[in-house]
Amino acid sequence: MLDILLVDDEPTIRLSIGDALSDAGYRVSVAADGAEAWTLLEKRVFDVVITDIRMPKLDGLSLFHRIRETAPETDVILVTAYGAVEDAVGALKEGARDYLTKPFDTDELLVRLSRLAERHELKRQLSDARKQLARKEKARQIIGDSPPMTRLMDRIETFAETEAPVLILGESGTGKELIARRLHQLSPRADKPFVAVHCAAFPETLIEAELFGHERGAFTGAVRRRDGRFKVADGGTLFLDEVAEIPLPAQAKLLRVLQEGQFEPLGTSTPMRVDVRILSATHRDLKKCVHEGTFREDLYYRLNVLDLTAPPLRERRADLPILVEHFLRRFAPDPDEPPSISPAAWAALTNHPFPGNVRELEHAIQHAVVLARGGELQMWHLPRDVAGPDADLDATQESDTLEPLASAIKAFEREYLLRALRMAGGKKVKAASMLGISRKNLWEKLKGHDISDDDVD
Repeated sequence: MLDILLVDDEPTIRLSIGDALSDAGYRVSVAADGAEAWTLLEKRVFDVVITDIRMPKLDGLSLFHRIRETAPETDVILVTAYGAVEDAVGALKEGARDYLTKPFDTDELLVRLSRLAERHELKRQLSDARKQLARKEKARQIIGDSPPMTRLMDRIETFAETEAPVLILGESGTGKELIARRLHQLSPRADKPFVAVHCAAFPETLIEAELFGHERGAFTGAVRRRDGRFKVADGGTLFLDEVAEIPLPAQAKLLRVLQEGQFEPLGTSTPMRVDVRILSATHRDLKKCVHEGTFREDLYYRLNVLDLTAPPLRERRADLPILVEHFLRRFAPDPDEPPSISPAAWAALTNHPFPGNVRELEHAIQHAVVLARGGELQMWHLPRDVAGPDADLDATQESDTLEPLASAIKAFEREYLLRALRMAGGKKVKAASMLGISRKNLWEKLKGHDISDDDVD
């Protein structure tokens, strides 16, 4: 609950407003003028200071300026007569949170304080998340302290000590590769290579060469000898991401490596022995793949000696603050001063189901940070899927201030380019045609807006 300092030279206002705030559950201190208020402020920090502007000894504006210098985290609400509104508006530009004109309705003040309470609670959550994150990043651990993540980390620490293969299951975007890396970091092989292979990224004709290597001339395009990922990972850990996508011929060869610890590169019959721990991951139901005949049953049991499941974000909502703080720091121009988030934007994040899990959250925060340009993240800075269809309307109603035209045009162009790319399925030639510009012009614009293929997903 907010800790409030009420400053007014009229005893009736101090009494009536003070009682109303106390009845609403706030902790309230009162001061009869700016000098008395400053004495209190030198001894402690308040969440909110509500102060009249016209007061003896030390006026409200002077008090506000002192607060800004010594306790910038304290919100200041100025109370003024109609004739002094211009002073209050000037103070808003300097960082005052709000102002009220006399006479004002107590209920109106309570509504505004309720909004501030939401902001302070959000700031507190993010501050706690920042502290947790600092500890986590120092220890190079997976981010999250919710019960599902605590159980997962316990199993990771147990499994890391063994040499047994581990199958990591989970929906797309849940961080399966992070789990694999953590298993490697905690294992006796931590000082040896960790090699990741995204099996879905290679066509059937190349996956064997990628995994097992090849001799020169083994196939068209093999102009020189190349070691495979198994050889590169010798002594360390090989992570097979989306292992269900490996075609059956390569599965047979993979099974032999697991059984005998050796394989033959393409183009040679000479066996090569390696010492590799296998970690694998998939978002598919491997048992179903076995029943459908697309995955070998014997390989399934070889890979699934131990299993871990990465929980989806909807099952670990308690980790949302620390994850948001992590991505704010990653994408902010200054990681030491990440932007704040408005209560409306926070509500949109907490209400969104995130079917794309942590990866979708990451993209949403990156999207918002770019559009906010260092300012507070508002709901309309979030992707439309997260913010909802009313976000644009809210944006037009939020403020009478305008950003520079050049900035607004740049932001619109970036979003329009992304929209065209999404409509074109990521195909730049088609997007350029839809936009009525040349491919070269589109490439230059994408480069200028720092748009990559990942932004289109």
